[in-house]
Amino acid sequence: MKKKSVLLIMLLFLFQNVLAQKKREICVIKTSLGDITVELYPEKAPITVANFLKYVETHLYDNTSFFRSVTLKNQPKDSVKIEVIQGGEIDSTKVFKPIALEKTSVTGLLHKNGTISMARDKPDTATCSFFICINDQPSLDYGGQRNKDGQGFAAFGKVINGMKVVKKIQQLQPDQEQYLKPELTIFTITRVQ
Repeated sequence: MKKKSVLLIMLLFLFQNVLAQKKREICVIKTSLGDITVELYPEKAPITVANFLKYVETHLYDNTSFFRSVTLKNQPKDSVKIEVIQGGEIDSTKVFKPIALEKTSVTGLLHKNGTISMARDKPDTATCSFFICINDQPSLDYGGQRNKDGQGFAAFGKVINGMKVVKKIQQLQPDQEQYLKPELTIFTITRVQ
């Protein structure tokens, strides 16, 4: 009887892992410096992933840009420094409603090197703009000190190919400014799986 129970538990665990793998979504961000492939986690951050994919499926990210690069050198007034590139800002008349903040304390998705996350002002205000972390950024997690509200940002996936491109984009930025001039074109973001 014990062997059957153990076997049943192992089969259930295997089945859950197969289902979890099928729930992953893969998107390719095509830029003028190369492609960035991201894996999204709808089972952990369903609201955020659905929001991102809505912009992808309606092609609203096409011909947008990476417009901001935050380095350790270009944030002199910030006591808590981060390293990210930010993109995906679209025409304000086409933005969907803001989404609820899926906190890292709930999702378990932390702001590690290569994490993709939604930009926001106050909690529950994220719309289209997203960022990618360069190196681990724990100050962006729930309880982190980057924002005074301590709620962090909604991580929802990670770069699985193209971190060299992410770093090239970050290096385009002069030391004193965060906003890229010219911005780096995002030709398309497409869902491939």
